[in-house]
This record gives sequence, C-alpha cells and structure tokens, in this order.
Amino acid sequence: MADIIEIPTSRPVQASVCLPGSKSLTNRALICAAMANGRSVLNGCLDSEDTRVMVDCLEKLGVNIDADWEQKSLVIAGTSGMIPEREADLFVANSGTTIRFLTALLAAGKGSYRLDGIPRMRERPIGDLLDALADLGVNAISENDDRCPPVRVTTEGIENPMAQVKGSISSQYLSGLLMMSPLADKRIRLELDGDLVSRPYIDMTLKVMSSFGVQVKSNLSANYLEIKPDLYQACDYNIEPDASAASYFWAAAAITGGKVKVTGLTRKSLQGDVGFCECLVKMGCAMIEEPDSITMLGQSLTGIDINMNAMSDTVQTLAAVALFADGPTTIRGVAHNRHKETDRIGDLATELRKVGAKVEELDDGLRIIPGPLNGAELETYQDHRMAMSLALIGLKQPGIAIKNPECTAKTYPDYFQDLTNIIVA
Repeated sequence: MADIIEIPTSRPVQASVCLPGSKSLTNRALICAAMANGRSVLNGCLDSEDTRVMVDCLEKLGVNIDADWEQKSLVIAGTSGMIPEREADLFVANSGTTIRFLTALLAAGKGSYRLDGIPRMRERPIGDLLDALADLGVNAISENDDRCPPVRVTTEGIENPMAQVKGSISSQYLSGLLMMSPLADKRIRLELDGDLVSRPYIDMTLKVMSSFGVQVKSNLSANYLEIKPDLYQACDYNIEPDASAASYFWAAAAITGGKVKVTGLTRKSLQGDVGFCECLVKMGCAMIEEPDSITMLGQSLTGIDINMNAMSDTVQTLAAVALFADGPTTIRGVAHNRHKETDRIGDLATELRKVGAKVEELDDGLRIIPGPLNGAELETYQDHRMAMSLALIGLKQPGIAIKNPECTAKTYPDYFQDLTNIIVA
C-alpha cells in the first residue's frame, strides 16, 4: 500500500457489506479455547496483526493452534488450564488486548515470562493490572519501573484470593483477570476500585467465558465478581462481525446521505459498539433492523451531546460525522482514550482542526464545532482507528489524504479496499 492514499468523494453510498470478525471476540475466544479441555474450532476469526500476534504468543507458550486464515478458522488444542512452557519472551507489537490478557493469564502459570512491544506499547499504561496481580501474590513488574511495558511475570501460581482492580484506564485489565481466575486453585474475588470504563466489554468477556463452560458470579452494582476454580470446555465458537468496523460504514451512510446495510449484526450483539447506531439516530439518521442486519439511512444531521464511555472505540468515527452536522457535537466520558494506540483526544483534535473544524479538548472528551471544510493530508499516528475514521471525511470533502494507511492492518487489513468498493462516484 502507498505511504499516502487520497480518498475519492462519493455520491450517496448505496451498499450492503459483510465485515470481518470481531478482534475483541477473537482474542477472548483464543484465550478461553487455549486453556480449555479439548479441541475448539473458532469460525469467522479476524485475520489481522492483533489476532496473529495473539496466536503467535500462545504458540510460544506451547499451545497448538492450526490456523487457516483464508477460511477464517482456528483450531485450538486446549491445554486443560496449563501453560506448557515455563519460559517465554513474547512480542505483542501494539496489541493492548494481547499484552493485558496474557500478562494476567501468565500469572496462573509456573515460570518466568517477558512481554514487550513496539515503542508506543512501552508508553501504554499497565501498572493498575500489575497492582492487581501483586494483590494476588504474583511477581509481575514493569521492567523499566515506569508502570508500562516491558513486563516480567515470575510466578508459581495464584497465592492470594482477592484483588482490587482499577477500571478507569482500561476494562481489559478486568477482562484479563476474569479469564485467568478459573485457572487458580482457589475462589478469586475481584473488587472494582472506582468507575469502570467500557462496561460492555466486561459483559462480552463474561458471555465468551460462559460459552466455554465457565460461569462467573458477578455483582457489578456492588463492584465485585467472584470466580471459582473451573475448567474451560472446548466448543465450536462463531465470531460475530466486528461492530467497531461496522461503525465506519454506517457513518459513510450518514456523511453521504446514503444507505448502508451491515449483515450479521443486530442490537443483540455481544459487542457494545453496535450502540453506535443509536448515536447516528440521535443525530438524525434512520435505522432499519432486520433479523440479521442493521441498515443506516443518512439524513440531515444535527450535533449532539453524548457520553460514549460504553463505546469509546467509535469516538473518532462519530467525530468524522460531526463535521457534517448542523451545530456542535460534544463527546464525553472517554478520558481513557488518551491512553490508546495514540492520544485519541488530543491527536484527533489536531487532525480535525487541519480540515477546518473548531475543536475544544475537554477533560473527558472533546467538543467539535463544524465550519467550512478544506482538504488536508492527515496523520494517523500509527493508529488504525485514526486512519479509518479520518478517511470518511474524504467521502464528502475533496482533497482528503490519509498518511500511513497500512496501519489499518492492526485490525482491518482490507479496510481501504472495502471502502473503495462502496464508493459510487
């Protein structure tokens, strides 16, 4: 792919799309299947950098995985709750789910392990997870003593039955601890300290665990979860299409005044990001639900004031739509977005200003005030969601070019080809 790609403008998009599988579901199912009793088959898996990194790391830990990426199928020989290798040096690239899920998982093993990634990963916080593991009696440390990777885990298993988990930076900490806890030889109680960001991802984790035979006693209203020792059971598991990816195509309908159907998703999806549809409806779009699809109809757009804590991965998508609305849009509840692949508040504001918008950064979000737009070359900061979201602006505003488009390989390698396929100009 070229170092920069110019986005052609489009007439109102008219399309039906079938999207790749969910990264979040694929990586959760991989953890549960790897630790299960028996042979699992995952169908509809996402083929991306993040999922390949997870597969590679699990294989280095001794898990046998037969990957047929062309058929989107992974066959995993479960290890019955054991981590076969006692030593491993794992490279996670910039995959937050991989380093957080595996750091937690390795705590239940017996051995010495190191996890590291690209330079940006070394800036992403993981200290709250290390604190929780310390509560459980596990020696998990930040190698540079800065509460960021590289991480070293030295363990002979879980010693203590209770940990406090902070939820203000990433729900992935709690998800990782939840998936690890059944492997302990004692009942584990996880107590939540403070508000939990991205709550739907915890619900997703619990549902995936349940599909593999493990039930969790949860009382999130009282800020705790209890997990008894248990063994995951192998199963055939079907991965839903990625709802975060769907947001770009529903947004394309909103921006161009078109009509886009996404098949394989409904509002009953395990993924909280399907709620992005409701954001577009509040802005003026119309939605059609069918038993196995959601269609978005673009109409006149009005700015909104919305808390996106439950669907923070779609903030950039909504920001692109907001440029074409009548009146300002205020996005709240996403302070943790500064700690993602890039600063998804500050860096997003910088790029939106380049195309002519006025943007105010808030403590927990941003306010976007539309204005006359202009073309611009936009930076992606090695962040796949910046690239995919900012490209949408070019569907209506001429002269939009996206630098480093190949960064979408992290979760959606074929994104620009699929976007081109729905453009009718």
